[in-house]
Amino acid sequence: MKHPVTGMVLALVLALGMGSPVQAKQDTMDVARLTASLDQLASDQTLGSYAQAEQARARDAINQLAHAGRKDRPRDLYLAERLVDLAKVAAQLQDARMKLAQLDREHDQILLENSRQDIAAARRELDRQRLQYQLAQEEAARLQAQGQAYSEAAEQARAEADKAKQLAAAQSRVAKAAQRQAALAAKAAKEMRSQMQQEQPAQPAASSSAAAKKPAAKHEPKHDTKHRK
Repeated sequence: MKHPVTGMVLALVLALGMGSPVQAKQDTMDVARLTASLDQLASDQTLGSYAQAEQARARDAINQLAHAGRKDRPRDLYLAERLVDLAKVAAQLQDARMKLAQLDREHDQILLENSRQDIAAARRELDRQRLQYQLAQEEAARLQAQGQAYSEAAEQARAEADKAKQLAAAQSRVAKAAQRQAALAAKAAKEMRSQMQQEQPAQPAASSSAAAKKPAAKHEPKHDTKHRK
């Protein structure tokens, strides 16, 4: 985009017609060249919005060059050229800074996103470890309860075994006592049979003697009675 000062500068240079025609033509070309270069920078979609102060100083220098006398012209030309270059460099520098800042923001965003992902992964890992710890606690409690149940069952089994041993011992004592009683009864029965066998021959003899004596006793009284009569 051309600056309105450009046409005025060119018209002023042509109107004054200072110096020789060759020099005037060269001065006009320098002013036009610097103005075109600055206009190109101003119309650039990327760099045009940067270095506005530097661009304004460069235009002032070009305007001063257009009005400069022969004596000051070399100095003003050098100053205008340097200010135009400075405006370009400043615009490029500001653009680079903006791009760098954008990259930094994108980098920060990437880091932030990575950090968020890391935090999310860490939270998932923490939740997993908490779940494992909870399951381990439940398993330990279950095993402890199961062990207690096993211990109680084992204790009950030992108690029942002790009772069974005591019952078996009592039954054994009863059986031994019964065996002793049976042995004593058998011995007594044996002795009784032996005694009975020894007593059986004496009993018939005693019976015969009693029978023989009985009639004699009856006969004697009768004989005496008759004798008395």
